[in-house]
Amino acid sequence: MSEAGWALQKAIYAALLADNALKAMIGDPPRVYDFAPSQPVFPHVAFGDARETKIAGADALIEHDIRLIVHSRYEGRREVKDIVTALLSALDDAPLIVPGYALISLRATFSDVIHRREPDAWQGVIRFRAVTEMA
Repeated sequence: MSEAGWALQKAIYAALLADNALKAMIGDPPRVYDFAPSQPVFPHVAFGDARETKIAGADALIEHDIRLIVHSRYEGRREVKDIVTALLSALDDAPLIVPGYALISLRATFSDVIHRREPDAWQGVIRFRAVTEMA
């Protein structure tokens, strides 16, 4: 991950920690992890896979593919869908401050709700596309 990618992840993390709707759903402070602990409290959000690509023809632009994963033990999809909605509200097109970089765009490209093999295990996956450039 480049410096731009790490700076963007920290900006996303800060925005999620400050979001009151998210606090109401996943705790105050919100349980948002870079890597979830081995015995996490549910529900929580973790950063998933991330990818960065330099945009062809634009020397300073970097495209970021970022995934956030919601983990829930609630019976059914409702909790995951509510948290996914809160994440989308907090981040989609948000004017985040990314130190050292200008955030050109931050948009959700898809979200998915998945039932895992365990009877009470649900996940929500949200993929964001961001573009940054050196400030």
